[in-house]
Amino acid sequence: MNSVNTFGVSFFIRRNRESNGTVPVFLKITVNGKRIDISAKQRVQVSNWDSVRGFGKGQSTEVKKMNTYLEQLRGKVVENYHELKLQKKPFTVEDVRNKFLGVEEHQHTLMSLFDYHNETEKNALASGTLKHYFVTKRYFQLFLKERMSLSDIYLSQLNYKFVTDFEQFIQQKNYLNDGQPCGKNTTMKHIERLRKVVNLAIKNEWLEKDPFVKFKVSFTNSKREYLTPDDLQKIERKEFSLNRLQQVKDLFVFSCYTGLAYSDTFNLTPQNLCVGIDGECWITTNRTKTNQAVRIPLLPKAMEIIEKYKSNIAVIANGKLLPTLSNQRLNSYLKEIADICGITKPLTFHVARHTFATTVTLTNGVPIETVSKLLGHTSIKTTQIYAKVIETKVSGDMKSLREKLDMQKSIASKAVM
Repeated sequence: MNSVNTFGVSFFIRRNRESNGTVPVFLKITVNGKRIDISAKQRVQVSNWDSVRGFGKGQSTEVKKMNTYLEQLRGKVVENYHELKLQKKPFTVEDVRNKFLGVEEHQHTLMSLFDYHNETEKNALASGTLKHYFVTKRYFQLFLKERMSLSDIYLSQLNYKFVTDFEQFIQQKNYLNDGQPCGKNTTMKHIERLRKVVNLAIKNEWLEKDPFVKFKVSFTNSKREYLTPDDLQKIERKEFSLNRLQQVKDLFVFSCYTGLAYSDTFNLTPQNLCVGIDGECWITTNRTKTNQAVRIPLLPKAMEIIEKYKSNIAVIANGKLLPTLSNQRLNSYLKEIADICGITKPLTFHVARHTFATTVTLTNGVPIETVSKLLGHTSIKTTQIYAKVIETKVSGDMKSLREKLDMQKSIASKAVM
């Protein structure tokens, strides 16, 4: 947003509208170089107008009366301008005009747009996803305060520079995370959310120009942590005396063998179990994040854990398939489990989903198309990210190929003999 730093008000006549020897007088208001003309509802003879001063000339009663009226108009516009400036909010020449005319024109602002989005989407988005929009709104509040000394900004003032300035702002210092700057991908996530709410404004015709026309959102490929077969076995074999750790271990292992994310795992009920086309037990559900339908045949490890909690009083009372607890607490306990099991890589519940995609399925030869369906991905490109990190699978495939080629060569040699 550009702060208001230039303002002007003056009067002029339009000679091309002469009628009966008189021309209309207009009021000109300028704010930051943008101009609006308003009829002063006065007419004057061209010979009685001083173009330099912008007022009538002469000592006639009519001219003096008109000049007094024009001075009152000028005073009113200046008063309106200062009233808007004292509010310490962004305003435009249209706002000065509307205040002068007594027109209450509502202009949508960035903060009100975020509020509108969060209210209208609260039933459509998962609570975790919606929470991110509140965080993004907070970042923009800090940006406006620190860089512009404002609490809000009109949508009409959003532009390419606003987006790029915000990008630089949170990559320099992260005010919500002990001063640590946001990484590239985190920054892009915040900008993606801004783009979504801006698109909502465009659809509602609250904004004419898209500030993202020239901006390209770009992510860097980040490393996706997953457990190796040895790491997974360490956790599977470990029995914990503390019930909370044992339950968290079971939930984590369940996700390692189903690929279900946190919200999908804890939303499971007995109704999500069904008999598949193979006569075995399957899970059928919709991913919370994308609403994509997934059908997962249950592997023995996952089935064992379901059976274990079938008669658990707390699980039955909640109408769930497995014990439930907050994602924050769950990840906190997983850090304890990692320390006890001697696993050095950061352990979060989402690592289990990555482990299913890599160690449990792709590494064991499950086709990537099948893995994509099991994970509920809307595009196989998302699944291919996992395939890129499995060097052991590539090595194993090439070893098998070498053996086949050697065998073919050996058979061919014997045939020649």
